[in-house]
Amino acid sequence: MQFTIEFLSFFVVQVEGSESQGTRSYKHYQTLDGEEYVDSEIKKFLDGEFTRIAKRKVEKNPSAEQAPTKIGTFIVEPGHELDSNPNFNLLTRLRVTEDKEDFKNACDDVMRSYLDTSAVRGGAMIIVQAIQATHSDTPVIFLLKCDFEQKIARISDEKSLVNQVEMAISARNMKSIQYPYMPEEGMYEEWELKIHQSSHARYFEDFLKFVTYEQSIPEIVNDHVMSFVQDYVETKWPDESHEERQQAERELELWAASEKREIQERWEPIAVEEAAQKIVEIKPEIELKFRIGDTLVRGRLADFNQNIHITKINGKYAVILEGDSFVFDKGFSPVELLQPEPFEVVAERILQKKTQSDDEYPY
Repeated sequence: MQFTIEFLSFFVVQVEGSESQGTRSYKHYQTLDGEEYVDSEIKKFLDGEFTRIAKRKVEKNPSAEQAPTKIGTFIVEPGHELDSNPNFNLLTRLRVTEDKEDFKNACDDVMRSYLDTSAVRGGAMIIVQAIQATHSDTPVIFLLKCDFEQKIARISDEKSLVNQVEMAISARNMKSIQYPYMPEEGMYEEWELKIHQSSHARYFEDFLKFVTYEQSIPEIVNDHVMSFVQDYVETKWPDESHEERQQAERELELWAASEKREIQERWEPIAVEEAAQKIVEIKPEIELKFRIGDTLVRGRLADFNQNIHITKINGKYAVILEGDSFVFDKGFSPVELLQPEPFEVVAERILQKKTQSDDEYPY
Protein backbone atom coordinates (compact mmCIF):
# COMPACT_ATOMS: atom_id res chain seq x y z
CA MET A 1 0.00 0.00 0.00
CA GLN A 2 2.02 2.96 -1.30
CA PHE A 3 1.08 6.64 -1.06
CA THR A 4 2.08 9.55 -3.26
CA ILE A 5 2.44 12.83 -1.37
CA GLU A 6 0.62 15.80 -2.87
CA PHE A 7 1.26 18.40 -0.14
CA LEU A 8 2.97 18.44 3.26
CA SER A 9 3.05 21.21 5.88
CA PHE A 10 5.45 21.12 8.84
CA PHE A 11 4.65 23.01 12.06
CA VAL A 12 6.25 23.21 15.50
CA VAL A 13 4.01 23.54 18.58
CA GLN A 14 5.49 25.30 21.59
CA VAL A 15 4.06 25.37 25.12
CA GLU A 16 5.59 27.67 27.73
CA GLY A 17 4.71 26.88 31.33
CA SER A 18 2.38 24.07 32.40
CA GLU A 19 0.53 22.06 29.75
CA SER A 20 -2.89 23.11 31.08
CA GLN A 21 -2.18 26.80 31.85
CA GLY A 22 0.87 27.59 29.72
CA THR A 23 1.09 29.85 26.68
CA ARG A 24 0.65 27.94 23.43
CA SER A 25 1.84 28.88 20.00
CA TYR A 26 2.83 27.30 16.72
CA LYS A 27 5.27 28.16 13.97
CA HIS A 28 5.00 27.20 10.30
CA TYR A 29 8.32 25.93 8.99
CA GLN A 30 7.59 24.87 5.42
CA THR A 31 4.94 23.59 3.03
CA LEU A 32 6.06 21.25 0.24
CA ASP A 33 4.38 20.02 -2.90
CA GLY A 34 4.90 16.48 -4.21
CA GLU A 35 8.06 17.20 -6.18
CA GLU A 36 9.68 19.10 -3.31
CA TYR A 37 8.81 16.31 -0.89
CA VAL A 38 10.58 13.65 -3.00
CA ASP A 39 13.90 15.51 -2.69
CA SER A 40 13.48 16.51 0.98
CA GLU A 41 15.05 15.16 4.16
CA ILE A 42 11.64 14.66 5.75
CA LYS A 43 10.89 11.97 3.17
CA LYS A 44 13.61 9.84 4.79
CA PHE A 45 12.13 10.55 8.23
CA LEU A 46 8.58 9.57 7.18
CA ASP A 47 9.48 6.78 4.78
CA GLY A 48 7.08 3.90 5.34
CA GLU A 49 5.02 5.70 8.02
CA PHE A 50 1.95 6.30 5.83
CA THR A 51 1.74 2.63 4.83
CA ARG A 52 2.24 1.61 8.47
CA ILE A 53 -0.57 3.90 9.64
CA ALA A 54 -2.99 2.73 6.93
CA LYS A 55 -2.26 -0.95 7.63
CA ARG A 56 -2.39 -0.65 11.44
CA LYS A 57 -5.07 -3.01 12.70
CA VAL A 58 -8.06 -1.52 14.48
CA GLU A 59 -11.39 -2.79 15.83
CA LYS A 60 -14.67 -0.89 16.05
CA ASN A 61 -15.14 -2.40 19.50
CA PRO A 62 -11.61 -2.64 20.97
CA SER A 63 -10.69 -5.52 23.26
CA ALA A 64 -9.25 -3.08 25.85
CA GLU A 65 -10.82 0.03 27.39
CA GLN A 66 -7.83 2.25 26.61
CA ALA A 67 -7.03 0.99 23.12
CA PRO A 68 -4.43 3.22 21.41
CA THR A 69 -6.01 2.83 17.94
CA LYS A 70 -9.69 3.61 17.37
CA ILE A 71 -12.22 4.22 14.62
CA GLY A 72 -14.13 7.47 15.01
CA THR A 73 -17.45 8.43 13.43
CA PHE A 74 -18.56 12.00 12.71
CA ILE A 75 -21.55 13.11 14.80
CA VAL A 76 -24.50 14.72 13.02
CA GLU A 77 -27.92 15.70 14.28
CA PRO A 78 -30.87 13.69 12.90
CA GLY A 79 -31.91 15.04 9.52
CA HIS A 80 -28.61 16.85 8.90
CA GLU A 81 -25.91 16.04 6.37
CA LEU A 82 -22.27 15.21 7.00
CA ASP A 83 -21.17 18.75 6.12
CA SER A 84 -22.91 19.99 9.28
CA ASN A 85 -20.02 18.51 11.30
CA PRO A 86 -17.19 21.03 11.98
CA ASN A 87 -14.48 18.34 12.21
CA PHE A 88 -15.55 16.85 8.88
CA ASN A 89 -15.40 20.29 7.26
CA LEU A 90 -11.92 20.96 8.72
CA LEU A 91 -10.51 17.72 7.28
CA THR A 92 -12.43 17.95 4.00
CA ARG A 93 -10.94 21.37 3.30
CA LEU A 94 -7.50 19.74 3.52
CA ARG A 95 -8.61 17.05 1.07
CA VAL A 96 -10.01 19.30 -1.66
CA THR A 97 -7.22 21.90 -1.91
CA GLU A 98 -5.23 21.74 -5.15
CA ASP A 99 -2.83 24.61 -4.47
CA LYS A 100 0.14 24.72 -2.06
CA GLU A 101 -0.82 28.08 -0.56
CA ASP A 102 -4.45 27.01 -0.09
CA PHE A 103 -3.26 23.83 1.64
CA LYS A 104 -1.03 25.84 3.99
CA ASN A 105 -3.97 28.13 4.86
CA ALA A 106 -6.21 25.12 5.57
CA CYS A 107 -3.46 23.70 7.79
CA ASP A 108 -3.33 26.99 9.72
CA ASP A 109 -7.02 26.52 10.60
CA VAL A 110 -6.23 23.01 11.85
CA MET A 111 -3.36 24.26 14.00
CA ARG A 112 -5.43 27.03 15.57
CA SER A 113 -8.12 24.51 16.43
CA TYR A 114 -5.54 22.06 17.80
CA LEU A 115 -4.08 24.67 20.18
CA ASP A 116 -7.48 24.94 21.87
CA THR A 117 -7.38 21.32 23.07
CA SER A 118 -6.66 20.53 26.72
CA ALA A 119 -3.76 18.09 26.25
CA VAL A 120 -1.45 20.03 23.93
CA ARG A 121 2.26 19.26 24.22
CA GLY A 122 5.21 20.74 22.42
CA GLY A 123 6.39 18.93 19.31
CA ALA A 124 6.06 18.75 15.56
CA MET A 125 2.75 18.56 13.70
CA ILE A 126 2.98 17.28 10.12
CA ILE A 127 -0.13 17.57 7.94
CA VAL A 128 -0.18 15.65 4.69
CA GLN A 129 -2.45 15.25 1.68
CA ALA A 130 -1.66 11.99 -0.15
CA ILE A 131 -3.23 9.63 -2.66
CA GLN A 132 -3.03 5.87 -2.87
CA ALA A 133 -2.06 5.92 -6.51
CA THR A 134 -2.41 2.19 -7.15
CA HIS A 135 -6.14 2.22 -6.47
CA SER A 136 -7.62 5.68 -7.00
CA ASP A 137 -6.91 9.38 -6.91
CA THR A 138 -8.98 9.86 -3.73
CA PRO A 139 -7.09 12.24 -1.39
CA VAL A 140 -6.23 10.91 2.08
CA ILE A 141 -5.28 13.21 4.96
CA PHE A 142 -2.68 12.29 7.59
CA LEU A 143 -2.12 14.37 10.72
CA LEU A 144 1.08 13.28 12.45
CA LYS A 145 2.12 14.54 15.91
CA CYS A 146 5.64 13.91 17.25
CA ASP A 147 6.31 15.06 20.82
CA PHE A 148 9.72 16.45 21.68
CA GLU A 149 12.13 13.78 22.90
CA GLN A 150 13.97 14.36 26.20
CA LYS A 151 17.76 14.12 26.64
CA ILE A 152 18.71 13.53 23.00
CA ALA A 153 22.35 13.88 21.99
CA ARG A 154 24.26 13.71 18.70
CA ILE A 155 27.66 11.99 18.65
CA SER A 156 30.22 14.74 18.01
CA ASP A 157 34.03 14.52 17.94
CA GLU A 158 36.64 12.89 20.19
CA LYS A 159 36.91 15.97 22.39
CA SER A 160 33.29 16.85 23.18
CA LEU A 161 31.88 13.33 22.53
CA VAL A 162 28.25 14.49 22.25
CA ASN A 163 26.29 17.64 21.42
CA GLN A 164 22.85 18.29 22.82
CA VAL A 165 20.08 18.31 20.22
CA GLU A 166 17.32 20.86 20.68
CA MET A 167 13.72 20.01 19.73
CA ALA A 168 14.45 16.39 18.77
CA ILE A 169 11.50 14.35 17.48
CA SER A 170 11.08 10.65 16.77
CA ALA A 171 8.65 8.64 14.65
CA ARG A 172 8.67 5.89 17.29
CA ASN A 173 5.76 7.23 19.40
CA MET A 174 4.06 9.20 16.65
CA LYS A 175 0.35 9.96 17.11
CA SER A 176 -1.73 10.02 13.94
CA ILE A 177 -5.10 10.75 12.36
CA GLN A 178 -5.99 9.18 9.04
CA TYR A 179 -9.04 10.40 7.14
CA PRO A 180 -10.92 8.79 5.57
CA TYR A 181 -10.64 5.38 7.23
CA MET A 182 -9.83 2.52 4.84
CA PRO A 183 -11.34 -0.82 6.00
CA GLU A 184 -9.70 -2.44 2.98
CA GLU A 185 -7.18 -1.27 0.43
CA GLY A 186 -8.91 1.07 -2.01
CA MET A 187 -12.12 1.33 0.11
CA TYR A 188 -12.94 4.63 1.84
CA GLU A 189 -15.45 5.41 4.61
CA GLU A 190 -16.27 9.14 4.47
CA TRP A 191 -18.08 8.97 7.81
CA GLU A 192 -15.10 7.47 9.63
CA LEU A 193 -11.49 8.24 10.52
CA LYS A 194 -8.75 6.33 12.35
CA ILE A 195 -6.77 7.75 15.25
CA HIS A 196 -3.69 6.36 16.95
CA GLN A 197 -2.41 7.84 20.22
CA SER A 198 -0.72 6.73 23.42
CA SER A 199 -3.21 5.10 25.77
CA HIS A 200 -2.60 7.67 28.55
CA ALA A 201 -2.99 10.68 26.25
CA ARG A 202 -6.15 11.93 24.58
CA TYR A 203 -4.75 14.55 22.19
CA PHE A 204 -6.92 13.75 19.24
CA GLU A 205 -10.10 12.85 21.12
CA ASP A 206 -9.96 16.34 22.68
CA PHE A 207 -9.15 17.88 19.31
CA LEU A 208 -11.98 16.08 17.43
CA LYS A 209 -14.85 17.19 19.64
CA PHE A 210 -17.53 16.15 17.12
CA VAL A 211 -16.36 12.58 16.61
CA THR A 212 -17.67 9.60 18.57
CA TYR A 213 -16.10 6.20 19.24
CA GLU A 214 -17.74 2.82 19.77
CA GLN A 215 -17.56 1.27 23.23
CA SER A 216 -14.80 -1.21 23.99
CA ILE A 217 -15.73 -4.83 24.70
CA PRO A 218 -15.10 -4.44 28.48
CA GLU A 219 -17.38 -1.38 28.55
CA ILE A 220 -20.12 -3.27 26.66
CA VAL A 221 -19.82 -6.23 29.05
CA ASN A 222 -19.93 -3.93 32.10
CA ASP A 223 -23.09 -2.23 30.79
CA HIS A 224 -24.77 -5.59 30.16
CA VAL A 225 -23.87 -6.95 33.59
CA MET A 226 -25.16 -3.84 35.35
CA SER A 227 -28.36 -4.05 33.29
CA PHE A 228 -28.82 -7.68 34.41
CA VAL A 229 -28.18 -6.64 38.02
CA GLN A 230 -30.78 -3.86 37.83
CA ASP A 231 -33.34 -6.27 36.34
CA TYR A 232 -32.61 -8.74 39.13
CA VAL A 233 -33.14 -6.11 41.84
CA GLU A 234 -36.37 -4.79 40.26
CA THR A 235 -37.77 -8.30 39.82
CA LYS A 236 -36.96 -9.46 43.35
CA TRP A 237 -38.09 -6.25 45.08
CA PRO A 238 -40.66 -4.40 42.89
CA ASP A 239 -41.26 -1.88 45.69
CA GLU A 240 -38.52 0.78 45.47
CA SER A 241 -39.00 1.71 49.13
CA HIS A 242 -38.44 -1.86 50.32
CA GLU A 243 -35.65 -1.86 52.91
CA GLU A 244 -34.01 -5.03 51.54
CA ARG A 245 -33.98 -3.58 48.01
CA GLN A 246 -32.31 -0.39 49.18
CA GLN A 247 -29.74 -2.42 51.10
CA ALA A 248 -29.07 -4.64 48.06
CA GLU A 249 -28.67 -1.59 45.80
CA ARG A 250 -26.13 -0.05 48.19
CA GLU A 251 -24.16 -3.30 48.38
CA LEU A 252 -24.20 -3.79 44.60
CA GLU A 253 -23.14 -0.19 44.03
CA LEU A 254 -20.10 -0.71 46.28
CA TRP A 255 -19.39 -4.03 44.54
CA ALA A 256 -19.51 -2.42 41.07
CA ALA A 257 -17.16 0.40 42.12
CA SER A 258 -14.50 -1.93 43.57
CA GLU A 259 -11.45 -2.80 41.49
CA LYS A 260 -11.13 -6.22 43.15
CA ARG A 261 -14.55 -7.76 43.59
CA GLU A 262 -15.40 -10.88 45.58
CA ILE A 263 -17.91 -13.48 44.42
CA GLN A 264 -21.40 -12.34 45.47
CA GLU A 265 -23.25 -15.68 45.84
CA ARG A 266 -26.57 -14.13 44.77
CA TRP A 267 -27.62 -15.89 41.54
CA GLU A 268 -28.33 -19.53 40.80
CA PRO A 269 -25.92 -21.10 38.24
CA ILE A 270 -28.61 -21.23 35.55
CA ALA A 271 -29.20 -17.46 35.86
CA VAL A 272 -25.45 -16.77 35.55
CA GLU A 273 -25.22 -19.09 32.54
CA GLU A 274 -28.11 -17.32 30.76
CA ALA A 275 -26.59 -13.89 31.39
CA ALA A 276 -23.16 -15.11 30.23
CA GLN A 277 -24.65 -16.50 27.04
CA LYS A 278 -26.16 -13.13 26.11
CA ILE A 279 -22.74 -11.50 26.51
CA VAL A 280 -20.96 -14.26 24.59
CA GLU A 281 -23.30 -13.60 21.65
CA ILE A 282 -21.66 -10.16 21.33
CA LYS A 283 -18.15 -11.64 21.08
CA PRO A 284 -17.46 -15.35 21.61
CA GLU A 285 -13.82 -14.76 22.68
CA ILE A 286 -14.70 -12.66 25.76
CA GLU A 287 -12.32 -13.57 28.58
CA LEU A 288 -13.19 -14.86 32.05
CA LYS A 289 -10.40 -14.06 34.51
CA PHE A 290 -10.35 -14.44 38.30
CA ARG A 291 -8.18 -15.46 41.25
CA ILE A 292 -8.95 -18.32 43.62
CA GLY A 293 -6.57 -18.00 46.54
CA ASP A 294 -3.22 -17.12 44.99
CA THR A 295 -3.95 -18.86 41.68
CA LEU A 296 -4.88 -16.89 38.56
CA VAL A 297 -7.37 -18.58 36.23
CA ARG A 298 -7.86 -17.33 32.66
CA GLY A 299 -10.39 -18.81 30.29
CA ARG A 300 -13.36 -17.83 28.15
CA LEU A 301 -16.74 -16.75 29.47
CA ALA A 302 -18.30 -19.19 26.99
CA ASP A 303 -16.69 -22.06 28.93
CA PHE A 304 -18.46 -21.23 32.22
CA ASN A 305 -20.37 -24.34 33.38
CA GLN A 306 -19.04 -26.14 30.30
CA ASN A 307 -15.30 -26.53 30.94
CA ILE A 308 -14.97 -24.17 33.92
CA HIS A 309 -16.97 -25.13 37.01
CA ILE A 310 -17.11 -23.22 40.31
CA THR A 311 -18.17 -25.00 43.48
CA LYS A 312 -17.75 -25.04 47.27
CA ILE A 313 -16.25 -27.84 49.36
CA ASN A 314 -16.06 -27.73 53.14
CA GLY A 315 -16.81 -24.01 53.11
CA LYS A 316 -14.00 -23.26 50.63
CA TYR A 317 -14.19 -22.38 46.96
CA ALA A 318 -13.01 -24.83 44.31
CA VAL A 319 -12.63 -24.54 40.53
CA ILE A 320 -12.81 -27.57 38.25
CA LEU A 321 -11.24 -27.16 34.81
CA GLU A 322 -11.90 -29.60 31.97
CA GLY A 323 -9.86 -30.06 28.81
CA ASP A 324 -8.84 -32.64 26.23
CA SER A 325 -5.15 -31.77 26.60
CA PHE A 326 -2.78 -30.62 29.35
CA VAL A 327 0.21 -28.56 28.16
CA PHE A 328 3.03 -26.91 30.13
CA ASP A 329 5.02 -23.84 29.09
CA LYS A 330 8.79 -23.44 29.40
CA GLY A 331 10.42 -24.46 32.68
CA PHE A 332 10.29 -28.02 33.94
CA SER A 333 8.13 -29.12 36.86
CA PRO A 334 7.68 -32.57 38.46
CA VAL A 335 3.93 -32.08 37.95
CA GLU A 336 4.53 -32.74 34.25
CA LEU A 337 5.26 -36.38 35.13
CA LEU A 338 1.96 -36.86 36.96
CA GLN A 339 -0.43 -39.68 36.19
CA PRO A 340 -3.77 -38.01 37.10
CA GLU A 341 -5.98 -39.69 39.69
CA PRO A 342 -9.69 -40.28 39.11
CA PHE A 343 -11.87 -37.31 40.00
CA GLU A 344 -13.66 -39.27 42.74
CA VAL A 345 -10.35 -39.94 44.53
CA VAL A 346 -9.38 -36.25 44.50
CA ALA A 347 -12.87 -35.17 45.64
CA GLU A 348 -12.74 -37.65 48.51
CA ARG A 349 -9.30 -36.39 49.57
CA ILE A 350 -10.57 -32.80 49.66
CA LEU A 351 -13.59 -33.85 51.69
CA GLN A 352 -11.32 -35.68 54.13
CA LYS A 353 -9.49 -32.42 54.89
CA LYS A 354 -12.48 -31.24 56.91
CA THR A 355 -12.64 -34.44 58.96
CA GLN A 356 -8.90 -34.36 59.73
CA SER A 357 -9.12 -30.71 60.75
CA ASP A 358 -11.99 -31.44 63.13
CA ASP A 359 -10.07 -34.34 64.68
CA GLU A 360 -6.98 -32.17 65.25
CA TYR A 361 -8.85 -29.22 66.74
CA PRO A 362 -12.09 -30.64 68.24
CA TYR A 363 -12.86 -27.39 70.01
